[in-house]
Amino acid sequence: MSRRLAEPIRDAPRRDAAEPVDAVVALGANLGDRDGALAGAVDALAAMPLTDRVVCSDPIESVALTLDGPDETKPGYLNAVALVRTRLAPAMLLAMLHEIEDRHGRVRRERWGDRTLDLDLIAYGDVVSDDPALTLPHPRAHERDFVLAPWLQVDPDAEIPGRGPVRALLERLREGT
Repeated sequence: MSRRLAEPIRDAPRRDAAEPVDAVVALGANLGDRDGALAGAVDALAAMPLTDRVVCSDPIESVALTLDGPDETKPGYLNAVALVRTRLAPAMLLAMLHEIEDRHGRVRRERWGDRTLDLDLIAYGDVVSDDPALTLPHPRAHERDFVLAPWLQVDPDAEIPGRGPVRALLERLREGT
């Protein structure tokens, strides 16, 4: 059963910092050395404090998504998913993901714009939060085959809290239902 946070994530009740949580991080890049950016990001994830394990999928190619939908005229993305076993709180983990993006030259000019590195916190254990600063699970993860397919590679039994098994979500997405 999912744990729902009634208050914003920054005001969430403290959990035992010694209790590790499996978090899901989506990685993507469509500018510059995409392979190098993803490899560097995985190394940076593994180097985070209070992080015990990082397992990353193989990268896959995907079409760039814009506010208007898929755009094949834009540089394509290289995407992967990493499972991160951490004792970092969700907000702290998100802040560290942003720092890793910044170190890889991420510039935030436009929503869904091209980027050297994009790290999205997709899920944090079974936490469900509607906080605008950190919505968990990621509100569009269930709609993205470039998240679901690599996630299944590293966790064949994965589930999105409140949405169901990742395998079933991916099947529905591919069937167009």
